Amino acid sequence: MVAKSVTLHPDAEQEYLSSLSWYSGRSPTAAANFEEEFSSAIARIAEAPDRWPSYLNNCRRYILHQFPFSIVYQVLPSGILVFAVAHAHRRPGYWEKRLRWRGPEPAGEQ
Repeated sequence: MVAKSVTLHPDAEQEYLSSLSWYSGRSPTAAANFEEEFSSAIARIAEAPDRWPSYLNNCRRYILHQFPFSIVYQVLPSGILVFAVAHAHRRPGYWEKRLRWRGPEPAGEQ
C-alpha cells in the first residue's frame, strides 16, 4: 500500500511547534520523545489512515500514547489533512472552524 501525503493545517502545525517548544523548555528528552512519537504517528496515519476511529465531523483521531494529544485528520482522495494537534484538556471540537481548508494554494495562485 502506498502512503498518502499528509498536510498540516497552519494552526495544527503551530500547535505541534508550540507543544514541542513547551517540552523543549522543560526537558530535551521529553521534547525528543514527543517529536519521535508525533513523527511516528504521522507516518502510521499516512500508511493506513482508515485504521483509526471516526471522530467529529467526518474526521478521524489518532491518540498519542505517551503525551496528552490527539491528531485530528480527514482522509480525502488527494491526501490527508491534519486539522489539529489537540491537547486532551482542550475543549473538543475547537478546531472545527478549520474544516473548510483544503491545503495550501498552488504556487503562483492567489
